[in-house]
Amino acid sequence: MARKSRSDLHEEYQDRLNTSRRWREEEQYDETWRRLRDLYRGKHWPMSTLAQRDLITVNLAFSTINVIAPSVSVNHPKIVVTANQPQNKDRAAFVEAVANYLWRHHDFRAPFRRIVKDFLIFGHGWAKIGWKFVEQERLLSMRERGDLLEQAVSEVDRFAVDQPDLAGSLPTTEEMVASIPDTSMTIVEDQPFVERISPFDIFVDPEATCMEDMRWIAQRIVRPVEEAEKDPRYKPSARKRLTADAGVNPKYSDAFDDDHDWDRLEQRVTIWEYYDVEANTMSVFAENSEEFLVDPVPMPYASGQPFVMLRNYDVPDFFYPIGDLEAIEALQLELDKTRSQLMNDRKRYARKYLYHERSFGPEGREALESDQDGRFVPVIDENKPLGETVMPLPQVAIAPEIYAYSDTIEDDINTVSGISEYARGAMPEIRRTATEASIIADAQNARAADKLAIIELAIGRMSRRVIQLMQQYMTGEQMARVATKGGGDLYIPYERKDIIGEYDFSVEAGSTQPMNDTIRKQQAISLLNAVAPLIGVVIDPTAIALHILETGFGIKDPQKFMIQQQQAAPPPDGAVAGAPPAGANVAPPPSPVPPAGGGGALPPVFAPTGGVPPELVAQLQNQMGMELPSF
Repeated sequence: MARKSRSDLHEEYQDRLNTSRRWREEEQYDETWRRLRDLYRGKHWPMSTLAQRDLITVNLAFSTINVIAPSVSVNHPKIVVTANQPQNKDRAAFVEAVANYLWRHHDFRAPFRRIVKDFLIFGHGWAKIGWKFVEQERLLSMRERGDLLEQAVSEVDRFAVDQPDLAGSLPTTEEMVASIPDTSMTIVEDQPFVERISPFDIFVDPEATCMEDMRWIAQRIVRPVEEAEKDPRYKPSARKRLTADAGVNPKYSDAFDDDHDWDRLEQRVTIWEYYDVEANTMSVFAENSEEFLVDPVPMPYASGQPFVMLRNYDVPDFFYPIGDLEAIEALQLELDKTRSQLMNDRKRYARKYLYHERSFGPEGREALESDQDGRFVPVIDENKPLGETVMPLPQVAIAPEIYAYSDTIEDDINTVSGISEYARGAMPEIRRTATEASIIADAQNARAADKLAIIELAIGRMSRRVIQLMQQYMTGEQMARVATKGGGDLYIPYERKDIIGEYDFSVEAGSTQPMNDTIRKQQAISLLNAVAPLIGVVIDPTAIALHILETGFGIKDPQKFMIQQQQAAPPPDGAVAGAPPAGANVAPPPSPVPPAGGGGALPPVFAPTGGVPPELVAQLQNQMGMELPSF
């Protein structure tokens, strides 16, 4: 098969993007994502209806997302690294420390939490993992220029000594001064990055059903024309011919309806980063151009295309999954309509009265319309019975079933979303037993566990790519901060060779979830109760006390609470260690007390002079409000 020219590849890539755009328009993906985004932010009513009457928004969509998201992506993950080869087993522990340090140091959690919100609202989220290298030009100081000149002079002198025949052709001092540059390039960033990419800006192969069978993927980047023309990564001949084709990113186009709004914005150009998965190449081109800004080159990353996709509820044979809001969208809108109708009906349900106008003067009408209690209303017409002078206007009362309808809709939303009233922080109207509440919590935890597994797998894939980028692009020496058991920090320098190898990445189950402080303390005490008979026999009392203080109560340096064993003074010269001094009255050792019940019995859990100090036990009992096992 003949190799395609650059112009043919450019045309083919443009056709693929146009096909993907038509596919998304026909399936109404972008329109659906905009509706779901507005549903989350409370924009449920069309702008044309807001001025007609009072409208209410009961935003359970917002509540649903913000109940699920914190339960699965609050804390930093605990990344676990396992070596695939036995010789890398010890190195895997250090790679694990580096991966966890990079996640915290570069704050990958911030973009990841935004990706999780996309994952819940739109049904999918996109993470881009790559390497950022940024240089910045700066002026050299006089001292720095002097050092460079001194270095150049020393090199010329050394060369003159080694090659005396060429001494006449060497540069003079004035020539060396003129050759010293005024500026230098300083590396500002040289590190991996994780960023969130909007679902509106990622276009994929329409025939794909998942990430594994797609043939290409592209990212849309809208930049100012002046900025793109100065980008040194693009070919000079191509970037000079860039023309504006957009005023703002199309994902925000619904916010700019007036033509004048577009005119006030700076001119922008749409840039496409196109990744050909089949050919394993990457290229860059503009929307309306006929040439590449960056010609197709081999994929810059050894791991392939740089995108990781979080998928929520998969739909068979469809690439894009559905999110948690799409299933409750109709119920949410119906709930808003119901509450708005109830409010408008209550406004119409105001008491009205029929009266004979000639029977009341101005003072009587003012008293009749007054909201003060106990007012006297004078009547002018004395010949007409009072019962016929004023009578209430009959009104049709609202059926009680209408008020209960909104409760039915809320129950349906909870059923579809899997979020119970307990999770929303509301007290249920029906009092349930502890067993019933536990069953409801278990059913909800099953869905949360599924989402948590998706997020943990995505974090594992992202961590793997970050380490692969470090193995590929890292130069020089870097520093990693490792937390010690005593609560301190240990700074370890490392190079690329220290993290080389093939590893499996996973996330410790539940490490990204919020930890309830009360539950954590209860788990620590439960562990202490369970192993109490073994403490002092097969379990080190000091070690278990350190573990309880560190994991159960979050004390970073529990060692300071431990009683330090004092070292005995050295014996005098000629004396035997442990023997009493000469001439001292030594009392006979006490006879051992047989254990109650006779027979051989285990020694007490904590010896009278060892184990956990009594004052520490008392402190723990006061803090937890419960009685610990007898020590």
